[in-house]
Amino acid sequence: MNEPVTVAALMTGRIARLPGGKRSAIAKHPVAGPVAVTRLGLAGDRQANRRHHGGPEMVVHLYPRTHHRWWKREIGDHSLLADPGAFGSNLAIDGIDERDVCIGERFRLGSALLEVSQPRKPCATIEQRFERGGMVAAIISSGRCGWYMRVIAEGIAEAGDALVPVVGSGIGVTVREAFAAAVDPAAAPPRALLADLAAAPALADEWRARIAVRLARLAKPEG
Repeated sequence: MNEPVTVAALMTGRIARLPGGKRSAIAKHPVAGPVAVTRLGLAGDRQANRRHHGGPEMVVHLYPRTHHRWWKREIGDHSLLADPGAFGSNLAIDGIDERDVCIGERFRLGSALLEVSQPRKPCATIEQRFERGGMVAAIISSGRCGWYMRVIAEGIAEAGDALVPVVGSGIGVTVREAFAAAVDPAAAPPRALLADLAAAPALADEWRARIAVRLARLAKPEG
């Protein structure tokens, strides 16, 4: 990514019940004024399941608003698609997606410094929130997964700040490529790409382990 993009809103969520009764903080809502960006998340943001969400590798989630228009064609004019935090995004941003951003790429946001740590692995919580089946499969096949960023340097940010790329950062493998390599069974990533990801310290450990498994399977002789 070469150019800064404006963050229309910073968003946090509280734990609430989804349709069906599951507790989740996937619904994120804009926060007024400056927000502390810490190594454990945006101030006031919550996660119901800390085993699979939150922590230093999943601090700031970004799901591009551009995807909401695609989802409108997929599932119809769902009321939640008007909400920039419908998919759990902490930042409301247009104009970039998983093809533009690389694993390990760093960004300045206000006085904070962020680093792309992993794609977002879709789960059934999304389908429960929208009360629509098939959304996880659509995310996997389309690559519209979103991504997480770790916090390298804590700081303060607010709506209207720019997400500014740090020139020369990142490993040259996009979030979409990493997602397909680890999650999409229909993808056939090159062995060299898998090797680069498996050896990339910037990629979260869980995802490097996924990649290593796929790489090991390629190494096994057929028959």
